[in-house]
Amino acid sequence: MGEALGHIPIMPEETLELLAPAAGETYADLTAGLGGHASAVASRLGGGGRVVLCDLDPGNLRRAEAAVRRALRPEEPEAADVVAYHGSFVGLPDRMIGQGVRADCVLADLGFASNQVDDPARGLSFRSDGPLDMRLDPTSGATAAELVASLPEDRLAKIIFEYGEERASRRVARRIVEARAREPITTTKQLADIARAAVGPPRAPRRPGVKVIDSATRTFQALRIAVNDELGALEALLGSIRESVERIARGQEQRSWLHAGARVGIMSFHSLEDRLVKRAFAGLAEDGLGERVTRKPAVAGEVERERNPRSRSAKLRVVRVGDPRYN
Repeated sequence: MGEALGHIPIMPEETLELLAPAAGETYADLTAGLGGHASAVASRLGGGGRVVLCDLDPGNLRRAEAAVRRALRPEEPEAADVVAYHGSFVGLPDRMIGQGVRADCVLADLGFASNQVDDPARGLSFRSDGPLDMRLDPTSGATAAELVASLPEDRLAKIIFEYGEERASRRVARRIVEARAREPITTTKQLADIARAAVGPPRAPRRPGVKVIDSATRTFQALRIAVNDELGALEALLGSIRESVERIARGQEQRSWLHAGARVGIMSFHSLEDRLVKRAFAGLAEDGLGERVTRKPAVAGEVERERNPRSRSAKLRVVRVGDPRYN
């Protein structure tokens, strides 16, 4: 699987093997990013195939579409069709149903494109100072700076504890409230310094070779999840998958955005996401509505982890849904 604009897709070969795209099928990439996964899958679809791209970031969506079209070599008559939708994947199923499009394989890579993380202007990282934004869709919604400025202390503590799993959440929230009383908190450096002062120096890892986690990491994760309603969106997606599978089981496949036998993969990057996916996929299997392709999540191999450190926390789970053999 090739790279798109310097972006390295995570677990490329594992994704192709587990989703098993075939000629003439429809592939839906719910988080298109820079098009790395979609470009490789598209080349397997051939004539009659279709690639549906969706992303919150309008700039990256354009880049992903261009990357996929380059990979398909559109001058060839047997290239797959490409359709792009800007917005959250929460709304994609209804749009697909409305247009009579059903997917045979689906991927939701819940990580971030490298250009988003590496751009200080996005505020997703504290490696470089930048505005405290954190929105994946920079055209709408409240920024992290606005949340930090407006939320009461108890609400901030709840977000940091639940979404960041930060034990010192109350101390962090109190420090934020104290700091914003003196001056607005508008940059990533300001927030990182506040979180570090509240949490204290990072603990040394118990196992050799394990990376030391910066004391600001959990606070940043929590606010990013809150800004983008990431867990709410994931829960809505999992609910939509189940609803579509139940429609297939009732013989109403025309009202589903998934074909019977569709392979659905979700790549998560922290335990909050993975627990939701694991529970949802296990529920489908237990209710006879699908089969888990991965009983344990696929993870990156040692070579990939060394080459691409962002792959270290990735877990890919895949379920085959709505297959008549399991109804």
